[in-house]
Amino acid sequence: WDPVAAGVCRILVQALDGPAVLAGFSRLLIDPNRPLSSDTLIRPDCDGLPVSFNQGLSDGARQARIDRFYRPYHARAIAVLQARRARGPVLLVGIHSFTPSLRGEARPMDFGVLCTDDGARAAALCQALAADGWRAQVNAPYSGHDGFMHAGDTHAAAAGDVPVLMIEIRQDHLREGAGVARMAQALARALPAVAP
Repeated sequence: WDPVAAGVCRILVQALDGPAVLAGFSRLLIDPNRPLSSDTLIRPDCDGLPVSFNQGLSDGARQARIDRFYRPYHARAIAVLQARRARGPVLLVGIHSFTPSLRGEARPMDFGVLCTDDGARAAALCQALAADGWRAQVNAPYSGHDGFMHAGDTHAAAAGDVPVLMIEIRQDHLREGAGVARMAQALARALPAVAP
């Protein structure tokens, strides 16, 4: 659950007339963008700080989170995507936010566009954003090739290999409602250029 990304999503789906499925729970509880086998599915710590409600978690409590949060989220996202795909071509877009710096290293891009394919669609989206005055990079600040697109890739494969991008937005652009709206509007202008 990324509240500022959720705000961008809500504006974006209205602008582009598309559905959205929001997790509705914190990624600290269980991370829906990780495979069940991941060591970071349920983090005992985050950025060096202990996550108290994840310390000493029993196998039963872990399974309860999978059954209550993880599986229903993925099932709902796949069902919505399949229904939308039945109406015609679709582009699956995930929205996340990232910090302006990590471990002292600046992350200067405004948008990151992650992908696991050849990158042509991601590069075209970056070009559309750049034409609007934004700094955008393919597979930055994370790479889709490093497992950071688990949810999107899983949903896209289940719906019949629809194209998928994950968009990362730098958090300092999202500190107030006007910033959330500005970033959503930038995406609403750019995404039609890469629609299937």
